[in-house]
Amino acid sequence: MNYPRAVLLLALNAAGGISGSLAAGLPAVGLEEIVVTAQRADLIGQVESASQGTVLREQLETRPTLRPAEVLEVVPGLIVTQHSGDGKANQYFLRGFNLDHGTDFATRVDGIPVNMPSHAHGQGYTDLNFLIPELVDRVEYKKGTYYADEGNFSAAGAADIHYLRKLDHPWMASLAGGQDGYWRGLVGASFKGAGNDDVLLGGEYGNNDGPWDLSEGYRQASGLVKYTHGDTRSGWVLTGMGYSGHWHATDQIPLRAVEDGSISRFGNIDPTDGGETHRYSLSADWYKPLGAGQIRANAYSIDYKLDLLSNFTYYTNPVHGDQFEQLDDRVVYGGTMAYEQATTFLGRVGKFTSGFQYRYDDINPVGLYYTQGRVRYAKVRQDQVRQASYSVYLDQDMRWTPWFRSELGMRADYFHFDVQSNLPANSGKNDAAIVSPKLVLVFGPWAKTEYFLDVGRGFHSNDARGTTITVDPNDGVTPVSKVNPLVSAVGAELGLRTALIPKIQLAASLWTLHLDSELLFTGDGGTTEPSRATKRYGVELGVYYLPLPRLVIDADLAWSHARFSEFDPVGDRIPNAVESVASVGVAYDADRGFFGGARLRYFGPAPLIENASVRSSSTAIVNLESGYHLTSACSVNLSVFNLFDRQDNDITYYYQSQLRGEAAPVADIHFHPVEPRTLRATIVLKI
Repeated sequence: MNYPRAVLLLALNAAGGISGSLAAGLPAVGLEEIVVTAQRADLIGQVESASQGTVLREQLETRPTLRPAEVLEVVPGLIVTQHSGDGKANQYFLRGFNLDHGTDFATRVDGIPVNMPSHAHGQGYTDLNFLIPELVDRVEYKKGTYYADEGNFSAAGAADIHYLRKLDHPWMASLAGGQDGYWRGLVGASFKGAGNDDVLLGGEYGNNDGPWDLSEGYRQASGLVKYTHGDTRSGWVLTGMGYSGHWHATDQIPLRAVEDGSISRFGNIDPTDGGETHRYSLSADWYKPLGAGQIRANAYSIDYKLDLLSNFTYYTNPVHGDQFEQLDDRVVYGGTMAYEQATTFLGRVGKFTSGFQYRYDDINPVGLYYTQGRVRYAKVRQDQVRQASYSVYLDQDMRWTPWFRSELGMRADYFHFDVQSNLPANSGKNDAAIVSPKLVLVFGPWAKTEYFLDVGRGFHSNDARGTTITVDPNDGVTPVSKVNPLVSAVGAELGLRTALIPKIQLAASLWTLHLDSELLFTGDGGTTEPSRATKRYGVELGVYYLPLPRLVIDADLAWSHARFSEFDPVGDRIPNAVESVASVGVAYDADRGFFGGARLRYFGPAPLIENASVRSSSTAIVNLESGYHLTSACSVNLSVFNLFDRQDNDITYYYQSQLRGEAAPVADIHFHPVEPRTLRATIVLKI
């Protein structure tokens, strides 16, 4: 870590911070009080759509997870996969989107944003490998464009991951081991600070070689320090997080090379792909009653770097090969402030919220280089990017009758882009703004059922380099059009949530979303390429059944229809837009004896090109976790991933590549397989 920079970041975080909502519950919580491991779930009158909810720690503990980011799979309909080395950000799929590495899904951890704008590898890059799942308290999620406090990257949805305030025991430790050189050690501690303050410490270190023919050698270390003062109404929190990792990567591979026996399903074309990264953050949260209301504020800073080497097309350059390096080195500063107070209008009660959000990314450099065996031989482009965003929002929630309430919101976002490029023609400044109205109507409850009508506008920003570009950086001559800095997304939803049947909660929604354009920065070309406008609609259903206090059975089903809305003879299908997603799980949590869970995760086929003549296959994986409490302080568990050893794929693409010995590029399916049946055992001590 750059320690002088870290000291600077700490100094800039001396301001106060934000406290998130402490509501608890199941993903479709709230229509009656339901006991869940001695905690009550009741959010009636507090949520804005049928696509909003909170998942508690008790459910997270019994869900088998292969990678840290799979914590997000508690969001109904969201699938997390990987197409490269484990140190790289995951792929995300939701509501007919291939979200790539995070575009259109906003993610925060204890109030700190994870998405990286104007990133070297992809817009909104979301790397959650720094997360320590055992220390997560809850996941709060929202889907759609209907929330005034949600801005950039939230067109499909958003998630807030919250760490614990303290452990249940003063100390905890775990040691895990498994196939393919996997091992991981975790230590956590929780103790009192001054007065009634709480201190939470956590750290992990691990290695994974993976099932690949090329040993991945993914070494990673993560740490957490969290100091909490006060209660849920008034107090402050200081949080520090750190992560570093490095790895060798097996990227997606061409189907033809597997079929002719050149490589195995777990083989590679370029054995020198890989990367290294770090992320260090400091944040401060402050909240207290003020006047007739409640004020919440936070400030954060991030020191981040990624150096990534990839080769997706192999040898279209027969001399050097096609490997390229993407470098992103940045510091991020930001903060939020919100004030809530009770209101009355025409004798009706309500709540008014006003908020301000700020973020500044200083990226120096963000670069793209041609490499051979990890050695640079040409610079495509290298830029210094300064990007700032300022956001204000207002929201008025009113309860007009016992069975009807409304929420009217308005949000305004302003962005400033400043790009200094190695190619002067691509340097420049740009500004953009967008106003986003929101409307929520909630009817009920009648017969323990609430009905929702939601409509709103959202957006995502595009890469700053695309807002100032004038020529192709590959040749410095070919004219290139600038892109729209901000892309509007308009969505609507009809939904219901019900607890009419005892011990069962059900959420259903019919939604639609229209994007003006799905512009995407092409990292291996150094340019931003616009696509056409799109339209999507779909249906989601979630069912949660608690037959016993410690037994949860849940199922999520999602279907989406995604199309380009502007005509083009090549077709109207959106490549990699998964149409159907399903997740079915059972979990049993107990203080003694056996505990465990099993989950089926399925995502269906998707078109790989615009006319849908080439499609991916479906993927269906069953993961299992079973454990036993040897004593009150010691437990053991066994996790089995891909229980039935299916030869499915995590990701599938269709594009042209060229192998050694081929005279020209060949259009082919390229895929990254799911990992074969994998066993991991863990022993946990809590003292």
